[in-house]
Amino acid sequence: MPSADTWNPALYLRFADERTQPARDLAARVVLPDTAQSPRIIDLGCGPGNSTAVLRARWPAARELTGLDHSPEMIAAARAQFPQTDWQLGDVATWRDPTGTGYDLVFSNAALHWLPDHAALFPHLLQQARPGGGVLAVQMPAQAYPALQTILLAVADSEPAWRERTQAARHAIRVASPGEYYDWLAPYAARLELWETRYHHVLDHARAIVDWVRATGLHPYLDALESDADRARFEAALRAGAARAYPSQADGRVRFPFGRLFLLAYRR
Repeated sequence: MPSADTWNPALYLRFADERTQPARDLAARVVLPDTAQSPRIIDLGCGPGNSTAVLRARWPAARELTGLDHSPEMIAAARAQFPQTDWQLGDVATWRDPTGTGYDLVFSNAALHWLPDHAALFPHLLQQARPGGGVLAVQMPAQAYPALQTILLAVADSEPAWRERTQAARHAIRVASPGEYYDWLAPYAARLELWETRYHHVLDHARAIVDWVRATGLHPYLDALESDADRARFEAALRAGAARAYPSQADGRVRFPFGRLFLLAYRR
């Protein structure tokens, strides 16, 4: 088993259609003003570029389309697949519009939940959108997989060394309530839209559920463990728990319910 010290684009894209659908749903809800016929767009936490490709298809006349991510592996994968896009390596937490003029669309699909201090971060990102109608569009997991999360915490607590090493991993994902995002953004927004969706992804078997989270929510736990042997045992226990928690449907496949929070903030 490889070490969990880097983000793995191939593993992330094993479920590319399912991971990309929320980006499509979010982009479809964005309404840019008629004056933004060739908009300026940035995709924060772009990963391997699947969400940025959605933006290219939605706004083919964009005069500027940039994808930014902190992972060299993700940026390399994105650049290899979509060489026509401007890919930048950078930290979303400290990013700001270098021109100061504002983007027509500041977009982020399944990335901001890894960053702290949303009370400051989200207003800051909205202020990087163009005054008078620029949009901050965000999607994040929200109570994404409660059954698997319960199993994950039980496995992490099952050995004293694992319990100690995974303390930080338990708080790696940060998502506040819809009401908190509303209060943080309302002072700067002309209009706010918030909604939640629960997707029911159909996977071949319960083992695939663990494959899904290995590239995302499981990553901090595996990264915290001491050895490949520990990672193998941790995953085996998680797979056994997933098989019990997610029974097969009549055709032998499994449903993986996954909740997501969406928001659109139009800057004043």
